[in-house]
Amino acid sequence: MTKPGFFKILDSVDSTNNYAMALVREGLARHGMAFAAREQTAGKGQRGKSWQMQPGQSIAMSLTLNTDKLKINQQFCLSMLVALAVTDFFKKYAGKETFIKWPNDLYWRDRKAGGILIETVYKGPVWKWAVVGIGININQSSFPGSLPNPVSLQQVTGKEYDAIELAAELHALLMERVDTFSATAATKILKEYNRRLYKINQTVKLKKANAVFKTTVKGVSANGQLLTEDTMERQFEFGEVQWVL
Repeated sequence: MTKPGFFKILDSVDSTNNYAMALVREGLARHGMAFAAREQTAGKGQRGKSWQMQPGQSIAMSLTLNTDKLKINQQFCLSMLVALAVTDFFKKYAGKETFIKWPNDLYWRDRKAGGILIETVYKGPVWKWAVVGIGININQSSFPGSLPNPVSLQQVTGKEYDAIELAAELHALLMERVDTFSATAATKILKEYNRRLYKINQTVKLKKANAVFKTTVKGVSANGQLLTEDTMERQFEFGEVQWVL
């Protein structure tokens, strides 16, 4: 259950991650706070990309998580926890064809329904805060032509939803996973993440530099590398390869 005052609705903001990060920098953030926007004018995606949404039609939410009890080498574990909570949520409505596309995109079948962006704050060697941004297409039926394969929950189910109500539900699911996390559960979390991995044990096309090649997805390592196999076993860091869809 969400604590009173910990789920806040913003009518309009440039980026929920920017808003949450500003509170962290000012010392005003508290662990588990969530900020959900009806409108986001300059949403942030992975690798500097933008996240575009129509007002009131998507989940645009950021959470502030105190991470000083976590080690720096547990960053991917937090990423997995968030991705699992997001797929828990979406699967409830969209069904079992809900996947995590490495490293942290939300997929339904072969289409992207959402994404996750985690930004970190350190104080010396200590990991103090994570700002977790989540964007999920809820009621949108039209998308920019530059997006190759988007899908919304409404397109999957044929039903309309209240995006803010769903954001509050997702917030509760995510905090349950985060607050019950223990280091001893890391192996179990990795196995669960790999069970939900998009294209697991299937052959895909990847692009590295200017080379496109086929390889079979075998899983993701505890440190977040994509593991594949073809004529040899391979592993790739985030950003090292691109999917060719």
